[in-house]
Amino acid sequence: MQLKIMPKKKRLSAGRAPLMLFLCQMISALEVPLDLVQPPTITQQSPKDYIIDPRENIVIQCEAKGKPPPSFSWTRNGTHFDIDKDPLVTMKPGSGTLIINIMSEGKAETYEGVYQCTARNERGAAISNNIVIRPSRSPLWTKEKLEPITLRNGQSLVLPCRPPIGLPPPIIFWMDNSFQRLPQSERVSQGLNGDLYFSNVLPEDTREDYICYARFNHTQTIQQKQPISVKVISVDELNDTIAANLSDTEFYGAKSHRQRPPAFLTPDGNTSRKEELRGNVLSLECIAEGLPTPIIYWIKEDGTLPINRTFYRNFKKTLQIVQVTEADSGNYQCIAKNALGAIHHTISVTVKAAPYWIIAPQNLVLSPEEDGALICRASGNPKPRISWLSNGVPIEIAPDDPSRKIDGDTIIFSKVQERSSAVYQCNASNEYGYLLANAFVNVLAEPPRILTSANTLYQVIANRPALLDCAFFGSPLPTIEWFKDAKGSALREDIYVLHENGTLEIPVAQKDSTGTYTCVARNKLGMAKNDVHLEIKDPTRIIKQPEYAVVQRGSTVSFECKVKHDHTLIPTVTWLKDHGELPSDGRFTVDKDHLVVADVSDDDGGTYTCVANTTLDNVSASAVLSVVAPTPTPAPIYDVPNPPFDLEMTDQLDRSVQLSWTPGDDNNSPITKFIIEYEDAMHEPGLWHHQTEVPGTQTTAQLKLSPYVNYSFRVMAENNLGRSLPSEASEQYLTKAAEPDKNPTAVEGLGSEPDNLVITWKPLNGFESNGPGLQYKVSWRQKDGDDEWTSVVVANVSKYIVSGTPTFVPYLIKVQALNDAGFAPEPAVVMGHSGEDLPMVAPGNVRVNVVNSTLAEVHWDPVPLKSIRGHLQGYRIYYWKAQSSLTRNRRHLEKKILTFQGSKTHGMLPGLEPFSHYSLNVRVVNGKGEGPASADKVFNTPEGVPSAPSSLKIVNPTLDSLTLEWEPPSHPNGILTEYTLKYQPINSTHELGPLVDLKIPANKTRWTLKNLNFSTRYKFYFYAQTAAGSGSQITEEAITTVDEAMASRQVDIATQGWFIGLMCAVALLILILLIVCFIRRNKGGKYPVKEKEDAHADPEIQPMKEDDGTFGEYRSLESDAEDHKPLKKGSRTPSDRTVKKEDSDDSLVDYGEGVNGQFNEDGSFIGQYSGKKEKEPAEGNESSEAPSPVNAMNSFV
Repeated sequence: MQLKIMPKKKRLSAGRAPLMLFLCQMISALEVPLDLVQPPTITQQSPKDYIIDPRENIVIQCEAKGKPPPSFSWTRNGTHFDIDKDPLVTMKPGSGTLIINIMSEGKAETYEGVYQCTARNERGAAISNNIVIRPSRSPLWTKEKLEPITLRNGQSLVLPCRPPIGLPPPIIFWMDNSFQRLPQSERVSQGLNGDLYFSNVLPEDTREDYICYARFNHTQTIQQKQPISVKVISVDELNDTIAANLSDTEFYGAKSHRQRPPAFLTPDGNTSRKEELRGNVLSLECIAEGLPTPIIYWIKEDGTLPINRTFYRNFKKTLQIVQVTEADSGNYQCIAKNALGAIHHTISVTVKAAPYWIIAPQNLVLSPEEDGALICRASGNPKPRISWLSNGVPIEIAPDDPSRKIDGDTIIFSKVQERSSAVYQCNASNEYGYLLANAFVNVLAEPPRILTSANTLYQVIANRPALLDCAFFGSPLPTIEWFKDAKGSALREDIYVLHENGTLEIPVAQKDSTGTYTCVARNKLGMAKNDVHLEIKDPTRIIKQPEYAVVQRGSTVSFECKVKHDHTLIPTVTWLKDHGELPSDGRFTVDKDHLVVADVSDDDGGTYTCVANTTLDNVSASAVLSVVAPTPTPAPIYDVPNPPFDLEMTDQLDRSVQLSWTPGDDNNSPITKFIIEYEDAMHEPGLWHHQTEVPGTQTTAQLKLSPYVNYSFRVMAENNLGRSLPSEASEQYLTKAAEPDKNPTAVEGLGSEPDNLVITWKPLNGFESNGPGLQYKVSWRQKDGDDEWTSVVVANVSKYIVSGTPTFVPYLIKVQALNDAGFAPEPAVVMGHSGEDLPMVAPGNVRVNVVNSTLAEVHWDPVPLKSIRGHLQGYRIYYWKAQSSLTRNRRHLEKKILTFQGSKTHGMLPGLEPFSHYSLNVRVVNGKGEGPASADKVFNTPEGVPSAPSSLKIVNPTLDSLTLEWEPPSHPNGILTEYTLKYQPINSTHELGPLVDLKIPANKTRWTLKNLNFSTRYKFYFYAQTAAGSGSQITEEAITTVDEAMASRQVDIATQGWFIGLMCAVALLILILLIVCFIRRNKGGKYPVKEKEDAHADPEIQPMKEDDGTFGEYRSLESDAEDHKPLKKGSRTPSDRTVKKEDSDDSLVDYGEGVNGQFNEDGSFIGQYSGKKEKEPAEGNESSEAPSPVNAMNSFV
């Protein structure tokens, strides 16, 4: 198969960026061989703006080629420059370059001006740019007297530089007398104009040698400004200085400086303007003073700053945008901010543009009677003006050529003749500059010739691009065709890239790319051909890399570097240490695969690199050597295996390949198996899939492959400790395309509209496609009809919509995959349905059976299946509570919905409100939505029990009555018949008394209970009733009030003096008794009190008995039968086996909680038995008299 050069270069695929420079050089304008007649072409010239060094000779370059060789002439400032008349000017032989000898005599300023070179032969004349010659200048600073600067701490300061105007402008920097650069910061920085700005000064800024330097690079000179002296004085120093002349009120405060908001030192005002040329660097500057030091921020008002072209300089005081374009025009705002405020300045930027090429004119080679055109298209701001010249003369006054027609920026040539040959110049200019381009028209009649050397041998490493050159020339322009091998082996266009200059590119060269390629060039005058040869070489690889080593000082270490290479290439292996040559030391020896270092020292530690070079490629691998002190021999290290290496594919067939590898080190644990994974670089690059596993004793595997997959393989080893890292990927292997093996899955047919059928499927992935051009054949027909299959082939999509179908009709569907190689097997048939529409009929015969006050059962008849017009989803009941005719509630009715799946014809409605009026209707539901509603069905729920009353409050408590107020239940759930009130007293031990039951009419909301006990707590139970029964109850507690007269008597008794004295005496006697009992118990046991008195007539104690009646009273208590009662459970018996009076079983807690129990202000207890009597009325009568001292004592004990 032959390949022809396309008129347009094909796009290079991604990943071939290194080739771009080479290809760009190849596809430049067609070169005319120098042995053929051709007009002059300028090949080299000096820059437009040429600044020269006045200390050296002036060299103005002008080189050109042509056939015959061109002659040269110059103009200076628009007039002919006769070099023969100036002995200092000579022209380089065979060239137009001028050499002006000013080193021996003469001055550079004499030769300032605008120069232009012309190269001319019989075919035309080419001209150079206007070259402006200017000598560089580095003038001295003007002498000036600089006064010392004295200022207060915290003030702002600007030190001017004002360098002399040089050519080119100098580079400015500030240093001190020691030529040390002055430190700069957010507070102190140099502006674009060279001035040194201080946002605020500090005492450490005091110095006498602030010096501005100007460096003129062209002449390599540095000029220096006079030093500037700056003194910063503190407030104390300032006060000492002015103390003799100022009053006390004029002194500065103790604070060293006053803080202030920012103010701009540059630029001035609130707005400014900046103009810059396209392609230059836009520099915007804002420097502010203030205390604390302000921070600068930048924004663009009408857009965002370009991310990759924006840079901040000088502590963000300068904003730079490189490669500025017209889109960068706009308003830029700098904001200076500190703790006391912020200010901003707006800079309006306008980007202009000197002319730049859109299409530059190219040399044009035409044969007689051919047509052609020169195009000169440029842009700029303002738009440049295009003018044409012919052989250096404005085309308006140039000799006329009937084959030439000028149309603005284009010259059109028709049926050219040999005399039409000329050099045309296009000039595009505006106020910011100009462009000048030479392009010749050369009229030739030449048969094709191939300029590439015959039988050139190209050697390329496998899997890399191969570029086969076929430089050619001919007029008319030849067409290029490529053939492979003498037998004309087929070349597939999707594998090769053909360039306009004749180059054949093989993006990924494989072993089978080896062969002889023939380039054939043809035009109407003849034919030429050339053979080139391509050899594909195996890449050089390091299959055994040097490994990290830790060795003891004085021992020997060996690094291995085993290289595998193409057998036709001879590699050279070089060892490096720390990227430099190995030390020239006899301890380092290199053989074929090893580097050995003997008697290792500390200096030998570092990185050792093995570099393997061939004429086509090179590879390297490194390892680190660490030298340590001698240590005991370490135990063997057990780890996961090292990765396998040296992967190689053999027996490459369409559906299989054999993969072999070399195992890595098993790290003292045998390898149990190898895991093989593959990558499909064509469809899923970077994603690895499991292929197979083989036993650990096997190092080859026969792999099954799929068609049209660009395979790469990698292998992992596994032992009992885990899995190794993956090996390096193998070389790629592209299998041939074949028809698909399978069809898409998940085929469905569902309609999205009543008149369509949407067929969907899960597409095959790239791996399953088996070849290019994956498509799908979609077929369908009605299930119940006799129609033939309707089919359509669609692109690699996942959906196809069939329009104009009947509503909800079953269809048979099948989807078959196909590609450029053929069809997949016959697909399975699935059933689908066209689109659904809303049901047409409402359910009939709706019945309601009220089960109870909150539950109802609804029945209905099913609708005909044909009326559903879709997949039956179920039935939906809408029900709502009707408005009450009594309340006139205008609240929007809240409808509730219950859905019953499938074909059910009855359902339960839970959660109804009792004693309510309800309405409902039923609708059938399909996949499209709901059908019409049935007629509304009305039903009522019976009464239910009411909810609890909304509230219950007890108000107006008195000695013997309580008043209850309540609010009716929020949900009566029927007609209230009555209220029930139950209540019972609660004593101080929280025991409940008898329950009283009271019925209250339903129309009451207040009730008073009388004849209650005073100072008594009652518990109330309250609920409402309907005909359905009693509702939930609400409870409450309340207390009747206390008798105020009794309470006042208790207080009076408690404050009597005799009562307080009696209590103190009783406490003293009890203390003495306890001491005596304690002494007797320690002497010999525990006895009753009376026995101890009779047995021991102590003369000291006996008078006390006779004088004080307390012990006698104590004995009377022991023998008193009137109040003698058994102790309560849990009470304690005294150690002398006497028993206290039963009344003492009233604990302090009982009295503390009772109404009559009180504590005095000092915390002592005052109580009466009347409190106990009220709780237990059967034990005795109440007594309102004050208790006797004896009773009081008993109650205390």
